[in-house]
Amino acid sequence: MKRKYIALLVLILSTTFATAQKLKPGFNKAEYIEMLRITSRHFDTAASILKIPGPKDFAKAYRSPVMGLDNRWDLWTNGDGVGVISIRGTTANPVGWLENFYAAMVPATGKIRVAADYEFSYSLSQNPKAAVHLGWLIGTAFLARDIVPKIDSCYKAGIKDFFIVGHSQGGALSYLITSHLRSIQQQKHLPADIQFKTYCSAGPKPGNLFYAYEYESITLGWAFNVVNSADWVPETPISLQTVNDFNKTNAFVNARPFIKKQKFPAKLALKHVYNQLEKPPRRAQRKYEKYLGGFLSKRVKKALPGYVTPAFVHSTDYVRTGAFVVLLADPEYFTKFPDSKEKIFTHHLFEPYFYLADKLPD
Repeated sequence: MKRKYIALLVLILSTTFATAQKLKPGFNKAEYIEMLRITSRHFDTAASILKIPGPKDFAKAYRSPVMGLDNRWDLWTNGDGVGVISIRGTTANPVGWLENFYAAMVPATGKIRVAADYEFSYSLSQNPKAAVHLGWLIGTAFLARDIVPKIDSCYKAGIKDFFIVGHSQGGALSYLITSHLRSIQQQKHLPADIQFKTYCSAGPKPGNLFYAYEYESITLGWAFNVVNSADWVPETPISLQTVNDFNKTNAFVNARPFIKKQKFPAKLALKHVYNQLEKPPRRAQRKYEKYLGGFLSKRVKKALPGYVTPAFVHSTDYVRTGAFVVLLADPEYFTKFPDSKEKIFTHHLFEPYFYLADKLPD
């Protein structure tokens, strides 16, 4: 009899937990299409967006003011304990493009003064070699200050499951917001029973390999980047890898000492070849940092009074991050959305993403 009571108790607890958790791990086509409908509504006055159906199951509960470098987010809810944090992508505002091009890397853990009255503390990775895109970190700082209190309010109202979604720049910011929310949850600044599920859409590369490793580890099954194979935006920022971007134990550590041990003229020849291969990427990386870091810092300071430029990580080794769901552009797709030298965002807009997502198997 006692065993029957124990079995019944386990069954009740299991059922309660399953009922409480509304989200499930794994990519879901219907979920992604609903998230795409939601995040497209940031541009709800655009004629092209008005052709796209609105969300089926969610209603907008809140729209934030514009903040930071032209950043904004919406909160949507479905009346059944699920919320959506929808992050806007780039608009026509040049300040938003400044955020994209401000592509120097900074440590994935630290503090950054983004305004005279606001210093953002963050820990997006435990790995000291992890680094992220500075412009999108600034966007994350401003968004997080508004998002976290809203999550607290939602939790008190019974909403414990949240989708995080964004397209384009919104996808890049969704990566970093996901890392930040999971980090502060681990630090017990958010309740442990909140579940996050992320759909980056057309998301660019947010950081280096060491950031990517940890992001993929902590979000296993709970985060995806959906990309159109014809879209060039997820291929950015430009990646430049140098010998300094490898793990400490690597094949290049002893290259110079090895060359010094060789006899003349082999030593001279090897040194010349090694320098020809190793120096150009480092020079290119320094120029990248100079123009897309130091030079643009002056413009960011004008846009954000009180902003203090942080120390850069001397790297530009951006990598694709997270679990990818590829929307494969086939010949039929290109008849509907042909390549164009003039319309450079042909494959990046919402319409081709809806078209290809609808062709995914259910």
